Amino acid sequence: MTSDESMSLVGEKKPQQTKPNEKHADSAVSDTATKAKSTEQTDSTLFPDTPEQTDSTATTDTEAPTAEATPSVDELTRQLAQAKQKAEIHWDNLLRKQADYDNLQKRMARELDNARKYALEKFATELLAVKDSMELGLDAAAKSETELGAVHEGMDLTLKMMTDTMAKFGINEINPIEEKFNPQWHEAMAMQPVPNAEDGTVLHVHQKGYQLNDRLLRPARVMVAKAVNAEKPLENQ
Repeated sequence: MTSDESMSLVGEKKPQQTKPNEKHADSAVSDTATKAKSTEQTDSTLFPDTPEQTDSTATTDTEAPTAEATPSVDELTRQLAQAKQKAEIHWDNLLRKQADYDNLQKRMARELDNARKYALEKFATELLAVKDSMELGLDAAAKSETELGAVHEGMDLTLKMMTDTMAKFGINEINPIEEKFNPQWHEAMAMQPVPNAEDGTVLHVHQKGYQLNDRLLRPARVMVAKAVNAEKPLENQ
């Protein structure tokens, strides 16, 4: 090699070498800047920072429901007229039902009073025929030419008529002759010892009893038997 060539090599500068770590750092910085720019663009698109647009949107959202919820004067007048009409109809119905209820109460009170006064109307009508028969029998008995047998027969017929009338209205007689004594329907006047008789048997009826359906009107007054064993005769010794 000549001296000139060695000088030229010395005079030339060597290219500066870049380290690998510096390359990666530069690329990371550029990527971060790119992402920041894209984020700013997205935020500006989704959430605009323009105060005029934000104020107009808020004003529109708040004013729209107020305008729809406020009815007009004509609408309020119409609703008031309908409410008054319904109130008048309901008031008329209430007055009518109150009047009907008052009339019903008066009618029920009148019917109850009539039922109390005239409950025995049918029974009294049936008794009129019995009374007429008794009066005819008394008139016949007052005559001298009337036989006693005829009077007796007329009295039997009158008594039968009276018994049938009472039975028609649920009044039945209690005549427990030779029946078992029942303290619910009978009243014992006395007890008579009777040999070889069943204890508690009704021997005699002093006064007949009567019952109205299942209710006792008057108990039958009776004489009740008391059983007595017969004594054995003494044998002759």
